Amino acid sequence: MRTKLVAGNWKMNGSLASIRELIKGIQAGMGSVGSAGVIVCPPAIYIAEVSKLVEGSNISVGSQNIGDQDSGAYTGEISGAMLKEYGCEYAIVGHSERRSIYGETDEMVANRYAAARRNGLKPILCVGELLEEREQGITEEVVGRQIDAVISLEGVESLADAVIAYEPVWAIGTGKTASPEQAQDVHKFIRDKIAALNADVAANLVIQYGGSVKGSNAQELFGMPDIDGGLIGGAALQADDFLAICQAAG
Repeated sequence: MRTKLVAGNWKMNGSLASIRELIKGIQAGMGSVGSAGVIVCPPAIYIAEVSKLVEGSNISVGSQNIGDQDSGAYTGEISGAMLKEYGCEYAIVGHSERRSIYGETDEMVANRYAAARRNGLKPILCVGELLEEREQGITEEVVGRQIDAVISLEGVESLADAVIAYEPVWAIGTGKTASPEQAQDVHKFIRDKIAALNADVAANLVIQYGGSVKGSNAQELFGMPDIDGGLIGGAALQADDFLAICQAAG
């Protein structure tokens, strides 16, 4: 039985004061989220502080990205070992903003995924299509290609220790949300694709949905058979909104 998992991606938002208040609010409501797993992914500079704040709780910490190398002359990058040392358990890789704004290719994302795994972090692999790609009817081709890059490098068995987050790019921060049926179709495609290679991995793989998830639509989305929680952006910055989503998952 897969456990629902909700991850809050804070993106480049927050201050010391605001994150302390946010964590305080989330912790106050954790008793109401049931069996759902909860992850927060702060900006890298706040990871150490957040790890201290959630110590002893059921909240896990993740990074928003990870360097593809383990050490050396890579200015601005943060290695998996560094993230692990400060309490990270997860690392988001391939978020659509990293792909579209900063030009990360499928190969680069796969290398970051591999770096997370060899440093004992669970990758949250983001995949998804642009609006024009959906309109062209090539959603499955795009998502399949993004997953294949990781499988080619690390093997399908690596997904046993990973999470996939399907995030249609046209629904991120736009207020538009894929309908539960649209999201389920892609989630089923992903699970079936993995099942063709390894049925056990596919059956246990957590596949999150990301894209303007709110407390008002979370329950319907998470009720779909192949949607196992969410990767949450804007709504993760308000404790009450985030908790409502976690409650829907739990």
